[in-house]
Amino acid sequence: MISVIFDLDGTLVDSEPNYYESGRRTLERHGVPGFTWEEHARFIGIGTLETLEVLKERHGLRAPVEQLLAEQNAAYLELARTRTEAFPEMRGLVERLHARGVPMAVASGSSREAIDAVLEGTGLAALLTTAVSAEEVGRGKPAPDVFLEAARRLGAAPASCVVVEDAAPGALAARAAGMRCLAVPYVAGSAADPAFAGAELLFAGGQAEFTASAAETWLRSLDTGGE
Repeated sequence: MISVIFDLDGTLVDSEPNYYESGRRTLERHGVPGFTWEEHARFIGIGTLETLEVLKERHGLRAPVEQLLAEQNAAYLELARTRTEAFPEMRGLVERLHARGVPMAVASGSSREAIDAVLEGTGLAALLTTAVSAEEVGRGKPAPDVFLEAARRLGAAPASCVVVEDAAPGALAARAAGMRCLAVPYVAGSAADPAFAGAELLFAGGQAEFTASAAETWLRSLDTGGE
């Protein structure tokens, strides 16, 4: 049976506004005002730690990256517990797959605490009981580590896994892991990114185009040997 590994932020849930706001607050606290959504969007799909390492160097921040990470995580968790919404069609897909007993996991660049807060806050925790944070592996996306660890925990071979992703680094990580990719780009217009060229199923219009029924039909076809 095919196993399905979901990215979390921007794929299952619309958490990017919370990541942007928590990052903006953290940078402002350290003397960098005016962090824009456009600047944030360049880091979508990249782990918080890796993002802060780049921003620390770019803005010459004196605080250790560990301190910046702790501050942003605290700000994010405050927002995540009450202001995160699951995409309705993605929730529908998770519910359909759960009803069929399809093995599922979450593999995210977020901290473990953030993953747990979002899954609990959106009611998805009961359906998605296996989750891996990039903090638990050697390298974040676009390296394949987090997806390979998710497959290991599911007891699944990488070749039998499908990754559901919204961002280019995640699509690259899926390919590097030897897994199929179902791509639902979060950033408008990013479907033409070469990273998505290897996706076996691409919803170029993002969440506005994605449907649980279309995704499940394709996943069923993989189980029966179809295309």
